Amino acid sequence: MRAKLHGMLLNAAIICAAPAAPLETPWGEPDLEGIWTAEFDTPLQRSAKYADQEFFTEAQQVELDKERSATLADVRPKHGTEADAAGADNSVGIHRKRTGARTSLIVDPPNGRIPPLTPEAQKAAAAEREFLLELLRATETCKSQRPQCQGAKYDSTPSPRRAELPPRYNAAGAGGAPGGPQRYNRHDGPEDGSLSDRCLTAGLPGFELPNPFGGTFRRIVQTPGGISMFVDFQFGHGWQRNIAMDGSPHLPANIRQWNGDSRGHWEGNALVIDVTNFSSKTDVYGSRENLHLIERWTRTGPTTLEYVVTIEDPTVWTRPWNVRQEFGKQSEQENRIYYEPRCLEGNYSFPALMLGARMEELAFREGRGPDPATRDNALAGAALFDPLLQ
Repeated sequence: MRAKLHGMLLNAAIICAAPAAPLETPWGEPDLEGIWTAEFDTPLQRSAKYADQEFFTEAQQVELDKERSATLADVRPKHGTEADAAGADNSVGIHRKRTGARTSLIVDPPNGRIPPLTPEAQKAAAAEREFLLELLRATETCKSQRPQCQGAKYDSTPSPRRAELPPRYNAAGAGGAPGGPQRYNRHDGPEDGSLSDRCLTAGLPGFELPNPFGGTFRRIVQTPGGISMFVDFQFGHGWQRNIAMDGSPHLPANIRQWNGDSRGHWEGNALVIDVTNFSSKTDVYGSRENLHLIERWTRTGPTTLEYVVTIEDPTVWTRPWNVRQEFGKQSEQENRIYYEPRCLEGNYSFPALMLGARMEELAFREGRGPDPATRDNALAGAALFDPLLQ
């Protein structure tokens, strides 16, 4: 009897230890459906102070959570300053997720950093940075040497380049390089604002970065022969992505899209998506129309989904780089009503911003106000600080 009981327990242990069968759709494909989000904050790039450390210790996570929570007490600059007036947000609308275990989303290169730029990409980035600083040079930002004006010299005379077109289409603010231009210091047209200011897509790749204004949710819907992803980013800067699964080739090279052209297939339990044909108005850390992504979406458990993406553009980076992130499944009962992402602020605010700029120019011509070129409108959000990203 004792031997029989021992055998039963052993068999039960073997059954419990066996990996669960992959979840499948009724038509036999791996099941990726659901609403997914990142449960923790992890920076894209590893801070230099962590060197080759891939994971935080538990003590480091606790300390970072404590330090990051303290920064939410009041993110405003000194009250009454121009920076304070330009900032739109304070701690009331700010949140932080807990610090993740990884020191960076980038897993290759091993140092957790975006690879160096090619000489051509460095030149393009420098030209854009120079143009931004020219538009800021007569402002309080440069006079007080705030970080946005680092590397420039204050000059009370507005730049003669103020009426010029930028070196390339202004697509920063929705995937642009950290510390890059968010918006130009003028409102001559909507293109002077960032893509996010204009309620345009945050776009690909699909990893989620620490964001004090709200997380990202993605809903994956599968049908026989088709997959759609509905993405809700921050304040409703959402978009829909349809992935062709019929084995057809990419669109012709002359057809370009904000989020590229996605062609998918299954490799075992992984959904592999090849993405090309991006627009020159897209900007992913300096890469535009030559951006190429290879994505792998894999269900790793009942409530977990792994996203791995290889990012390459030989005209921008000296080598490809890889990002890995794991998403958690949201309650389908509590979130059963999934509203279409929408962002209306840009549609209403930009005409008002441009009208306000014209009124400031008129007042200056009539001697009733300061030169608009000395009024910095590029300060919003400058006071936000997250030790995780330093």
